[in-house]
Amino acid sequence: MIQAFSAASTQKDAFDAGNEATRKAVADLTMDPIMLWVFGAVSYDQAKLLDGVAAAAPNVPIIGCTTDGEISSQGLSVNSVVVMALSSDSVQLQSAFVENLSNDSFRAGAQIGKALKGEGRRYIQVFSDGLSGNADQIIQGIKSQMGDDVKIAGGTAGDGGDFKRTYQYFGNKILTDSIVAVAFQGQFGFGTGTACGWFPVGIAKKVTRAEGNMVYELDGQPALQAYERFLGKYAEHLPAVGVEYPLGLLDSDSEAEDEGYFLCRATMGVDRKAGAIIFAGDVPEGSMVKMTIGNDGDIIRAAKQAAQSAMGKLRKNNPALKPQAIFLYSCMARKIVLGSRTDEEIMAVKETVGEGVPIIGFYTYGEYAPIGECEVSCFHNETATLTVIGD
Repeated sequence: MIQAFSAASTQKDAFDAGNEATRKAVADLTMDPIMLWVFGAVSYDQAKLLDGVAAAAPNVPIIGCTTDGEISSQGLSVNSVVVMALSSDSVQLQSAFVENLSNDSFRAGAQIGKALKGEGRRYIQVFSDGLSGNADQIIQGIKSQMGDDVKIAGGTAGDGGDFKRTYQYFGNKILTDSIVAVAFQGQFGFGTGTACGWFPVGIAKKVTRAEGNMVYELDGQPALQAYERFLGKYAEHLPAVGVEYPLGLLDSDSEAEDEGYFLCRATMGVDRKAGAIIFAGDVPEGSMVKMTIGNDGDIIRAAKQAAQSAMGKLRKNNPALKPQAIFLYSCMARKIVLGSRTDEEIMAVKETVGEGVPIIGFYTYGEYAPIGECEVSCFHNETATLTVIGD
């Protein structure tokens, strides 16, 4: 059996906020919780926040991070703490953390994978620093130890759009430049879903020169020049405006606009001297890309699509499975574009999975989730990603 409840608190005092959200989350459990997911605003005193959580649920493992907006069964909240308490007699959880992420992201991912690998561990959630390290390399490092079939979900930590420092939670530890992760095993079902709502436009271009997440040339021309032509008068607002017009990495099997899946890459910086654009994730040299556009209606519909996909995968082999918890990790860019309609994205997920199913998550600086028929785990930007756990 799996039980879960989530709650939020907007108390101004950090201890009180952590304590109130946790007390509400554990109040209706009929078994002791085996894990607490905690996502909070960076504006809080982080140590006091975790003290408040621990006071309400002593000796229960904690995992989480700071955010760009918190998600619970109450919807979106900001300057808040959200907590999900999960209890089960059929699921076992193991958690791990690694520091000094920026020194070697692949190695840090491999250390997480080595700590969590084991028979039956087919799904893990990862929360890494959103301002350091290379998320693509983290995934590759994890796979080097756990194999390509492991399903990796989660998000990169935020700091309310300040882009100064994020924090990750592991028990009573407050970390930065780190990865925290939890592996699931036991008797449970799960389904994952991803969708972005942005659509590729124009002619596909080849990435003719790139290094990691820095793109120098598209079709042999400076990448910045290509973006400036696409954005016109808005180009002077790069890189900020690029959040609304991410680059789409096309499926290698199709260059058609309405076929295949593409990964979004948000602009994070501009090197005007080199004519290059820095993206939030890797853009491989030789890949085909298109500019993309989106609007709030499409973004909300994409969240619903992601939820439908997750539910389909949950019940693929057992239609009787019932959803017991939703984990939603969505990009901060979606929150920026949606503005006052952000809650509609969360409601679209809840309406699809079930109004009474508890939900937890946050707005991220990047998302981890499987994609495609083979469910290959990737790093995303601009994307709604969710996992539905059921039994």
